[in-house]
Amino acid sequence: MMIGDRLRALREAKRLSQGDIENLSGLQRCYASRVQNGHTVPAIDTLEKWARALKIPMYQLFYEGEAPPKIPDEIRRLGMSSRRGPRGQAHRYLSQMQGCLAKLDRSDRDLILQLTKTILTTRRKGGA
Repeated sequence: MMIGDRLRALREAKRLSQGDIENLSGLQRCYASRVQNGHTVPAIDTLEKWARALKIPMYQLFYEGEAPPKIPDEIRRLGMSSRRGPRGQAHRYLSQMQGCLAKLDRSDRDLILQLTKTILTTRRKGGA
């Protein structure tokens, strides 16, 4: 999926012009055009502005389904408490991660999950 195509489709579905995106996000209209035509790839901060302008959770910029993506069982198990859970350094890491994730809103947590899945999928295919 080309992010520019996805941004254009979402913008058009909301019946917004590039000028509307400029007014709502602070991004210049010419920049919006360059992104949508595939001439530049936006940074995460820029995508956050775009999602706010469209009034959608950020994960929807990368995910086309109607319902939020299902959390894989492997990820879900990390959040469960267990007597046989991780110890030592792994436990500290997961505790820090849990604390950080708890401070984020659902759309940002969903985005992190989607990005993590993408990285794992790429590595499994031998991309990294």
